[in-house]
Amino acid sequence: MNTPALVILDMAGTTVEDGGQVPFAFASALSTNGVTVTDDDIARVRGSSKREAIRSLLPPDRIGDADRIYQEFRRHLSLLYQGGVRAIPGATEVIHDLRARGIKVALTTGFDRDIATLLLTSLGWTRDDVDAVVCGDEVPRGRPAPDLIFVAMKLTMIEDLAKVANVGDTTADLESAARAGVRWNIGVLSGAHSREALEQAPHTNIIESVADLSF
Repeated sequence: MNTPALVILDMAGTTVEDGGQVPFAFASALSTNGVTVTDDDIARVRGSSKREAIRSLLPPDRIGDADRIYQEFRRHLSLLYQGGVRAIPGATEVIHDLRARGIKVALTTGFDRDIATLLLTSLGWTRDDVDAVVCGDEVPRGRPAPDLIFVAMKLTMIEDLAKVANVGDTTADLESAARAGVRWNIGVLSGAHSREALEQAPHTNIIESVADLSF
C-alpha cells in the first residue's frame, strides 16, 4: 500500500507560516520574568507542548512560576498572531487534494485549543477542511510522546499505524512519529529545524515543504 488512510500534519512551521512569533513570545514572557534564554534553548523545545516547554526553560527554583509565565506566553502569542497568519504556500491545496482522494487529514499542535482556534479562524480553515484537530492541552503528554498521533487516529477512526503518515518541521515531530510507529515519518524544512537537525532524528523522508507532499 503506497497511499495512507490518514495524514497528520503539524501546524506552526508545517502548514502555518512560522514568522518567528513563537520564539519571540517565549523570549518575551521569560525575559519579563527575569529569565534569560538563548535562541538555542528555544529551538530545543520547538514542537513540544508549549506548557511543558516553559517548564523546561525555567531554572529549578522557578518551576512554581511556570503556569503564570505560560499564561503570559499565550497572551504575547495571541497578540502577535492577531497581526496576521498565513498558510504555508500550497498547504491548503494539499489538504484539499488529500481529502478529495478519500485520505483523512488531522492537524496536531503543541498549542492549546484557544491558540489553535485563533490560527484556524485566521486562515479560514473549518471543520469542512480537516477531519480532526488535536491540541497540546488535550493529551496527557506532549511531543516527543506519541499521544497527539494516537488521539488523531482515534478521532478519525484509523487503527492501523501502517496506514498513517505524520508530517512536521521539528525533531520532536519526528521523534513522536517514530515512537508511535507510523509508516511515513516526514520532516519538512519550512519551519523551526534545519535539514541537519532533522536528519539526525528518525525519519522516512525529508522534503522542502508540505506542498511537495505526494503519495
